[in-house]
Amino acid sequence: MSYTERWQQLFGPADGGGAARGLASAGTGGGASGRLRHSGGPWTSASGAAGDLRTSAETSRSALGPGHEGIEAGGAGLTSVAVLRSVRTSWEERLRALRDECEQLEGTLLTVAKEMGETETAVERSFKDVDGGGGTTGGRR
Repeated sequence: MSYTERWQQLFGPADGGGAARGLASAGTGGGASGRLRHSGGPWTSASGAAGDLRTSAETSRSALGPGHEGIEAGGAGLTSVAVLRSVRTSWEERLRALRDECEQLEGTLLTVAKEMGETETAVERSFKDVDGGGGTTGGRR
């Protein structure tokens, strides 16, 4: 069997029909959508969630100061004021760290979404080349 005959057996005729369509679509039966897809949606959505959490953490951290106004003067002489100040400082540090981590994560997730989208486009283009969708790979024109 020649290389061309074997290719046609595996991937179908040069007109884009047959098995090539099934291979390029990563399954056309059994409930499959018929398309090989990696959606950037989950990565973009996760990036948005990280951004929202960053904003919420900063808003909460900023509200701690005004929420404690007057406590020192009103509770002068009470040991609980010092403990409360320590707890407030601890929460401010935690919320600051959360904010900073979410900011970094937001950018990283957007980068992944972009890269995965570019990879998806490249893979989709390579499948079009194989099944005769406009490319010249495999000797087809």
